[in-house]
Amino acid sequence: MNERPKVGVGVIVIRNGKILLGKRKNAHGEGAWCYPGGHLEYGESWEECSRREVMEEAGIEIGNIRFGIATNDIFEDEQKHYITICMIVDFTSGVIKVMEPDKCEKWGWFEWDKLPQPLFLTIINQIKVGFNPLNPS
Repeated sequence: MNERPKVGVGVIVIRNGKILLGKRKNAHGEGAWCYPGGHLEYGESWEECSRREVMEEAGIEIGNIRFGIATNDIFEDEQKHYITICMIVDFTSGVIKVMEPDKCEKWGWFEWDKLPQPLFLTIINQIKVGFNPLNPS
């Protein structure tokens, strides 16, 4: 395979001590729960990508955008490789909606120690290294 890894941005939206996750469909990781996010576009900052993706996917505003963690995610079955930059953000306003029903089944708020299953590979890789977005020291 001559392809290089793609760059994804995952957005860890926090509200009242809970994390926003969506159930994926029609894409790699179908059926898994993941953060809102997507591909980093040419010339776009991580912060710009975070705002755009969260608005496109969940229809909400975010603020206090900061770096969380980066993961090396190799999806063996799909033969895809991503470097995923995860940004931690605060929910600021709006009503969560499934804006892309062809890509996301539903959204929900979850406590970090009570995450739904199955989880998207990016989150699994974060848990393996002990990352906790509510206490990212």
